[in-house]
Amino acid sequence: MELPLLNRYELMWIFVFFDLPVVEKKERKDAAKFRNLLLDNGFDMVQYSIYTRLFSGKDACQKYYRLIQNNLPKEGKVDILTVTDAQYANIISFNGRTKQEKKSQEQLLLF
Repeated sequence: MELPLLNRYELMWIFVFFDLPVVEKKERKDAAKFRNLLLDNGFDMVQYSIYTRLFSGKDACQKYYRLIQNNLPKEGKVDILTVTDAQYANIISFNGRTKQEKKSQEQLLLF
């Protein structure tokens, strides 16, 4: 039996943006703990305070919305944005003045 492939409108990216205070030692520890929570749960760093992860659909994202909400630092701002893979494909990125092409995600098919 062949499994259907998800299309680019079903695949979802979660972006977590945060601006956390890091002046005091406790604040730095809390910020590091939050970043490590994201890394330990499969998120990749896009920029220092922007992390992202690809999911198989909006329903799969729900668990991670709750995980993030339950582990928010006491201070600071955290935003979560969810976009489709098709929307994310339109990103235009620069490194210095050099335009960077977005690497496409290959969909894995497990038997």
